[in-house]
Amino acid sequence: MPKLSRKLLVALKAGARPMYKVAHEAGLHPSTLSKLVSGIEPVRENDERVLRIGKALRLPIKDLFERR
Repeated sequence: MPKLSRKLLVALKAGARPMYKVAHEAGLHPSTLSKLVSGIEPVRENDERVLRIGKALRLPIKDLFERR
């Protein structure tokens, strides 16, 4: 089962924009993004939500997912 990559998590937590702004740019509720980051909400293979987060952060697809 995939999980969020370390690069994505660092970009979210250490980025110049607050996570709630990234969530809105990705079309997500901030609580959904928080649940994805904390692992409460499971991530699926090529999860559309994660792809939209990556697009908002301008990260390539290869930097979004890691295998467990």
